[in-house]
Amino acid sequence: MNSETQSSLQDDIPRSIPFWQAFKFWLKLGFISFGGPAGQIAIMHQELVEKRRWISERRFLHALNFCMLLPGPEAQQLATYFGWLMHHGLGGIVAGVLFVLPSLFILILLSWVYISYGDVPIVAGVFYGIKPAITAVIIHAAYRIGSRAIKNGLLFSISVAAFLSIFIFKIPFPIIIICAAIIGFIGGRILPAKFKSGGGHNAEDKSFGPAVIDDDTPVPDHATFSANKLIRAFALGFILWLVPMFLLNHFYGWDHTLTQMGWFFTKTALVTFGGAYAVLPYVYQGAIENYSWVTPTQMIDGLALGETTPGPLIMVVAFVAFIGGYINHLFGPGQLLLAGIVAASLVTWFTFLPSFLFIFAGGPFIETTHGNLKFTAPLTAITAAVVGVIINLALFFGYHVLWPEGFSGMFDWFSALITVSATIALFYFKLNLLHLIAVCGILGLLIKTLVA
Repeated sequence: MNSETQSSLQDDIPRSIPFWQAFKFWLKLGFISFGGPAGQIAIMHQELVEKRRWISERRFLHALNFCMLLPGPEAQQLATYFGWLMHHGLGGIVAGVLFVLPSLFILILLSWVYISYGDVPIVAGVFYGIKPAITAVIIHAAYRIGSRAIKNGLLFSISVAAFLSIFIFKIPFPIIIICAAIIGFIGGRILPAKFKSGGGHNAEDKSFGPAVIDDDTPVPDHATFSANKLIRAFALGFILWLVPMFLLNHFYGWDHTLTQMGWFFTKTALVTFGGAYAVLPYVYQGAIENYSWVTPTQMIDGLALGETTPGPLIMVVAFVAFIGGYINHLFGPGQLLLAGIVAASLVTWFTFLPSFLFIFAGGPFIETTHGNLKFTAPLTAITAAVVGVIINLALFFGYHVLWPEGFSGMFDWFSALITVSATIALFYFKLNLLHLIAVCGILGLLIKTLVA
């Protein structure tokens, strides 16, 4: 990039990021964040790095590495991180809450329709078309993230090893992450050029021009690390967890459904390494076998709803809570809807509170280390490993879309056609994600109507 072009790009970017402009973006993101974490991260990269140039490529990847390491929904945490970096704690709260809130409202509405009216053919038809579209979104997003994060053969090998580990050997995701971090820690000292942020070389090939928060932009005061900030963040987070848990136990007792939901989904939030799919077996076991909040069929239907609404897929916990609160008549037979809404809202609080704590407590440390190789090398290796895990997720999702009854059942040619068409639309025609979801939903409804 020559100096004249760089100067022109510099003139194009704002000197600061207005809060209300950021607010409108986070609100928009909450309604268009389809496609699971891979698709959501891809949307944020396209908007924040490529189009608006609020965040530089390397700062984006460094934050992404950190969020991938944390338990919880990494895309929601990434939004919280950038909101916090740009506009202090208020910005982080706004970004994180708006990422979740539209999904919560939509899932409450759909859960009510589901439990009240049973099977809805129109909704089923729309879902039929959206599922293969989301499969295509995940494939496309895996390519986008991989092309940014994997810049040499060593990182590619880490990605392949991670894929084989989880796909063939079923190694738990936390172990894969720990192994990748160890490789990055050692490799950063032996082969430092291979583990630099962005892959170690040719990082400038992925530069989208100067950014408001650029590679060499000084860390703002609120994002600098100190022990006092760390202690305050953990203390506040613990109080915000303890007070509602204490009140639930005091007024309803430890064995009450709401209290047990709060406790169970707190634990869920702390073991969600690898995203929602990695924790679904844990939720399945607790919600069905231990507490009987939902039936196996309801759990599968809830997953379908979670997959086809914006926001993090782990929001399926709101569906589980709504159904559990509704069928258990928590506030009496005349207040079923209220019981479902309260249960879903409460569980959302306990599920996402740790995510905010991790960002506000760990963000200053990560910002302070973004130029330090001994900290960035393990995170770079982790990102490479996560690419392999996302590819595994794409195959997992594709299998359930194309063979809905398993390999012993019929291959779904209509879903395959939608998947291929959606993939081509994303790779070659750069179709807007929201438009793609809408078109595929309509197409699915038409297919179900004609075939029925």
